[in-house]
Amino acid sequence: MAPMKPPLAALRSGLALALAAGLAACGTPSSSPTPRASVPGAASSVAPSPSTAPSAAPSEPSPDATVSPPARIADLPGALALELVAEGVADPIGFATTPDGWLLVHERDGRVLALDTASGATSVVLDISDRVLGNGEQGLLGLAFHPAWPEDGRAFVHYTDAAGNTVLSAFTGRNGERGPILDAASESVLLTVEQPFPNHNGGQLAFGPDGYLWMALGDGGSGGDPIGHGQDASTLLGSILRLDVDAVDGERPYGIPAGNPYAASGGAPENYFIGLRNPWRFSFDPDTGLLWVADVGQEELEEVSRLDPSTDAGANLGWSVMEGTRCFADAGCSPDGLVLPIAEYDHSAGCSITGGEVYRGDAIGSLWGWYVFSDYCSGTLFGVRSDAEPPGDGTALAPTVLLETEASVSAIGVDGAGELYLADIATGAIYR
Repeated sequence: MAPMKPPLAALRSGLALALAAGLAACGTPSSSPTPRASVPGAASSVAPSPSTAPSAAPSEPSPDATVSPPARIADLPGALALELVAEGVADPIGFATTPDGWLLVHERDGRVLALDTASGATSVVLDISDRVLGNGEQGLLGLAFHPAWPEDGRAFVHYTDAAGNTVLSAFTGRNGERGPILDAASESVLLTVEQPFPNHNGGQLAFGPDGYLWMALGDGGSGGDPIGHGQDASTLLGSILRLDVDAVDGERPYGIPAGNPYAASGGAPENYFIGLRNPWRFSFDPDTGLLWVADVGQEELEEVSRLDPSTDAGANLGWSVMEGTRCFADAGCSPDGLVLPIAEYDHSAGCSITGGEVYRGDAIGSLWGWYVFSDYCSGTLFGVRSDAEPPGDGTALAPTVLLETEASVSAIGVDGAGELYLADIATGAIYR
């Protein structure tokens, strides 16, 4: 086992270690914090986007919004600002959107809230805090509603159980007047993965354009991948999985989709991509279907990968042979057979990447087509053009700085209209 790293390096090792260090220094946020009314940054030349949801209803596009996207992606977005939408959320670490348009926020300790983006009011969708270990990088880490919701009344949740292990479960529910309501007693466990350490849990869940459920898991934790999970296709750790939750395969309460690349090659059949360290959020571009993955770095680099699920099946993203575009485990490594990131930044700009979304909304025309993400430690909002070409010379693009903030950005998500939201775990605030 690798020796424990000192506090600063531990802070850089992943989101939860960063969270733990930050919260220890600032004190755990109360359930009713008083966040800033705005976050300092570049002055906006674009008026803050209007409230995009009527009271107690899913988000809908503003009637004044541009109804068609720009003819091309802007070379550089205009100046941006943040607008406070809600406060008092306890440790928000993720967003989800229901197929019928509700914006949901999940709290680390095990609650899911439906957010009325017009009033800032919230209602409880699910509370499983009695079975969730919400501590550091552990907690309620992922949430995805079945694409046929509410006709198919299932939602899928990735959480850390009391023993510190990963659980993927389905819950059933219905739509209520103030958002969806899930029955905590309806849990059906689909998958359990033993975790050797309490960090690098990954956590994202999302249904892809293919209708299958995708799930990200980190390498199991500690530092430097001491067990070698990143390059071991036989383990689910350090991988992105693809599951058919509408099928049953023998003793598995889910199916293995045709085309899962490791099903016929001796690896874990659930695996679709390997070579990840701690993927803190991935998302699919709703226009192109490409998958964007943000992977938290170890010592030097934070990285973003762009993958085509159809042509990149089985891709190895390199950890721990490489960290970003640099050799890690072996100074003389070769990148042959590995998929290098499209963008990366070093720890002079941040220390723990928070993955985001490709913006396809209507309110900010100059931002359309940009992948927007952040860093937990610096609060900087970064962007990469979704149509950008990688350098092709073994290096990666440097992301564009879009906005400097003071937020501890733990999550970025979109509402039903495709507008962007940001969670600040230090204050419990949600911003548009």
